[in-house]
Amino acid sequence: MKLSEHFTLSEFTVSQTASRYGYDNTPGETEIASLRALALNVLEPVRTQFGVPITISSGYRSLKVNKKVGGSSSSQHIKGEAADIQVWGYDPVTVFNWIAFYSGLDFDQVIQEFGSWVHVSFTERRPNRRIALRARKSGGKTIYDRITEPLDMV
Repeated sequence: MKLSEHFTLSEFTVSQTASRYGYDNTPGETEIASLRALALNVLEPVRTQFGVPITISSGYRSLKVNKKVGGSSSSQHIKGEAADIQVWGYDPVTVFNWIAFYSGLDFDQVIQEFGSWVHVSFTERRPNRRIALRARKSGGKTIYDRITEPLDMV
């Protein structure tokens, strides 16, 4: 099922965890509508800006998949409102900075995750918060720092 010009439902639902454990990772109609909104309002503009494909490493997660991967019980992934992405040929910091500070996009959260990928979310349930965060590990725990200006390239 095509959600937008460049994104299909299967890109958001493929899950090694679901396959490995035999979990159903099929979203309902509400979650599909949310995935479509995310694709149209955030991911398509990102793809247009960078002009290359985007890999979705984690999109929709069923409750079982989310629990198995250690996701938060309030994760926007279970609502179909979030995706972890990598933009082909671009450093995640560049992608994060563009979304958070230069794009003007209406996003809920953008998180630069451990220098490896970007988590981005969009919701239609309430006004988007435009929160920019950086995730890092400290003492075995994930710490989220609020980011108020573009990150330096490593």
